[in-house]
Amino acid sequence: MTRANQYLNHYRDVGLAGAVADASPHKLVALLLQGARERIQLAIAAIAQADPARKAKAITGAYQILEGLRITLDRTRGGEIAAGLDEIYRYGGQCLLEANAGNDVERLREVDDLLGEIESAWREIPLPLQRGAA
Repeated sequence: MTRANQYLNHYRDVGLAGAVADASPHKLVALLLQGARERIQLAIAAIAQADPARKAKAITGAYQILEGLRITLDRTRGGEIAAGLDEIYRYGGQCLLEANAGNDVERLREVDDLLGEIESAWREIPLPLQRGAA
């Protein structure tokens, strides 16, 4: 099973199969960024509610999404941008691991802020360039 199929199956499990099955590569990245941020918010809420199992599950999900985004970067065509995103995703993953171990809400917010900036920039990419990225 390819990684893409694994991610598609994951989204089927959470009820987003229709949105993912027809999504362009650009839309898929947007959905993944949104999903990572949602999981980070769930982790923050779980820490506030002293629910370590839910926190760990949410952080694990966010981490897996970041790793998926990282390993699918096109380093050949993406050049410096792909290299920069690789560093951000690695850093974000490290922060998530530290946040999980220490119930560190500030680290989670830091990753959420980073991903929010990427998500915002990603959504601003003009439609003709979105199609060219496919």
